[in-house]
Amino acid sequence: MLPTVARVLDLEVMRRGLPQVVAGADRLERPVRWVHVSELPDVAGMLQGGELVLTTGIALPEDREGLARYVRELDEVGVAGLVVEFGRRYFDSLPRALVHAAEQRGLPLVTLRREVRFVAVTEAVHALVVNAQLEQLRISESVHQVFNELVVEGAEPPEVVRQVARMAGAPVVLENLAHQVLAHDTAGRPEVELLEDWERRSRGVRPSGRTGHDPRSGWLVTTVGARGQDWGRLVLVQEPGPLPEGEPHPHAMLLERGASALALNRLVVRDRESLERQTHRTLLSGILTHALTVSEVALRAQALGVPLDGRRLVGVVLRQRRGPIPAALEAQARLRDFTELAAGAVRACRLSALVGALDDEGVGLLIALGTQQDEHAALDAFSATLRRMSAEAGREGADAPGPVVAVGSSVGSVRDARRTLLEAAQVADAALHDAPGGGRTASYYRLPDVRLRGLLHLLRDDARLQTYVERELGPLLAHDAEHNGQLVQMLRIYLDQGRNKSAAADAAHLSRPSFYDRLHKVERILGVDLDQVESCLSLHVALLALDAVRR
Repeated sequence: MLPTVARVLDLEVMRRGLPQVVAGADRLERPVRWVHVSELPDVAGMLQGGELVLTTGIALPEDREGLARYVRELDEVGVAGLVVEFGRRYFDSLPRALVHAAEQRGLPLVTLRREVRFVAVTEAVHALVVNAQLEQLRISESVHQVFNELVVEGAEPPEVVRQVARMAGAPVVLENLAHQVLAHDTAGRPEVELLEDWERRSRGVRPSGRTGHDPRSGWLVTTVGARGQDWGRLVLVQEPGPLPEGEPHPHAMLLERGASALALNRLVVRDRESLERQTHRTLLSGILTHALTVSEVALRAQALGVPLDGRRLVGVVLRQRRGPIPAALEAQARLRDFTELAAGAVRACRLSALVGALDDEGVGLLIALGTQQDEHAALDAFSATLRRMSAEAGREGADAPGPVVAVGSSVGSVRDARRTLLEAAQVADAALHDAPGGGRTASYYRLPDVRLRGLLHLLRDDARLQTYVERELGPLLAHDAEHNGQLVQMLRIYLDQGRNKSAAADAAHLSRPSFYDRLHKVERILGVDLDQVESCLSLHVALLALDAVRR
């Protein structure tokens, strides 16, 4: 920061002159860019603004109009202040016209009652100015180095925001164009103080230009975007108050560099999930892992535009029915597209929900329903919209059943949100192996719909169930592993076809003798009779349990 008029008056070389402020005392925070010594009455034409003018007044006009014109011209060019030394022209006081003109213009006017060496003042002030400029260069270099490293390392937006807040020593918020919070750092202050009622407060701050300071709120705001496509704002939250006249905000460069890093990050990761989805995913993960408290979840969701308090919350988990296993990058892209598809269905149905990837295969939603919204109607409309959008996007055939939509029991508070999400995840895992439709009237699954599969999925971590699977299927699994066989699959097809051997042979794409031969091998290895209903029932349960355990 450049030295101010007040800082210059506090220098030892100036204090020797016994300085006294006779006008513009409320403008002493003006920055001093340079010191200029002149006795000319028309010196304003030689100045550029920001100078502190030193004079003995020996050549100043004598008439009122001339003195007023002198002050007006200095003010119009933007000088920081005027210092007049007594002893050559003036001795005890300045002309009233000069003081009055300076007071009217708000120009700091200072008298020196003792003689000082103007060259000493110039040297002292210029040393401060040069040091300030060097410090600014050092800070600028440090900022550029930090953010260049963040960009090269592919730092995520929360890390960029955290660095801006650390270097500015103040809270920083990254929001989208709808004024919903995507990332934030409180800089050690209470989170509720920063985020409460954020959207309303943010909408009221509209400084001009891409980077601007709002003195009413104290916020410094810069637009985030690249290639002509703006997508958010980066906000530095500070106390209300104006900036020193003619001085840029000290953190403007820092905020703009942070915004550039965010924009570059968005370009680099445009093939990954959107920042909004990342933020939603972080909240859902915080609910499931207890990483966030109930109040933190509610506050952050509210700032994101998804109010949870006072709503009925319904956990929903979406899974795509299994097909060929894609490559890692393709799987990531498919999951990103699937998540955005789910978010689009939420918007199309005018629902309020957190939407984000839960793992490598599934998408989670926490839907917040109002008191007047019918739960079944809302979920049915969402499922139908998702299926239609999935077909239109070419992800499913026109007659395909679409993705699995699993729903947990609705709860009445954020504290119970984890329960409904976990239940939805359990239902989804169990429903993946269910035949589409399954006699259900709803377009989504709930716990009663998955019946035995749901029960086995709930018990999948029980050692007794795992022991049962090994007892029933262990020898057959070991045989397949040793001989790279498919006898387990043959048994599964046989049971899925209701023990109809002819239909099972067709489903396995084998001749009947070949299929019958494989069934006989299964009987010999397991020591069972596949014509007995109880044996087949026990093996079918074991196969369903094996699916649950492997999930």
